[in-house]
Amino acid sequence: MRSTRYLRFWNGLMRSNEFSMRIEKMNEGEPNRSVNSEDCQNMRQYSGAEELASNLPYIAMTVLGSIVLIVGLSGSVWRWAAGIVYFLYGVLGAFWIMFFVCSYCRYWGTRSCPCGYGRVAAKIRARKPGDRFAEKFRKHIPVIVPLWFVPVLVGAAVLLRSFSWAFLILSITFAVDAFLILPLFSKGHACKDCPQKDTCPWMRRTPAAV
Repeated sequence: MRSTRYLRFWNGLMRSNEFSMRIEKMNEGEPNRSVNSEDCQNMRQYSGAEELASNLPYIAMTVLGSIVLIVGLSGSVWRWAAGIVYFLYGVLGAFWIMFFVCSYCRYWGTRSCPCGYGRVAAKIRARKPGDRFAEKFRKHIPVIVPLWFVPVLVGAAVLLRSFSWAFLILSITFAVDAFLILPLFSKGHACKDCPQKDTCPWMRRTPAAV
């Protein structure tokens, strides 16, 4: 009788532990499910062509910035190194945002992301709690800010030292794309259509585009 009681007690304890482990796993997965609380299938789904279009101004800025450095530093042995490093910085900067910011977006892993970053982020990092998106955005966006200013500073220094109409036009083209076309296109298309815009610090900081 006593051995039977011990056996029943032990079986009950094992079942209790198994149940507790299941609860812990459910709790660990809860942030992921809460992030995906909205049905993304009801949101607009973007095609690959639309995702590419959303990235064109950023791609143009990265390419133009590299050209500004290569041409502007024509008298330096570091001209090609500077251009290549800048281009790689632009590419890695995009992946940095995908890894450290987009993994906190509610539309991680879906086609509801206008620029396609959400789908790429799902391939390189697990989903994170969506309520920390704004925090991560503010923390990591400054990482890529130098992409806008390095070519401008180099271009200004080169023009002051040796003026050239061709280089001036190149520098102005970069500035127009980086400071005018890219922000307007983003707020007028990608950011405007972004389902995460209500919690995005960038969209709350500036007026919405018409």
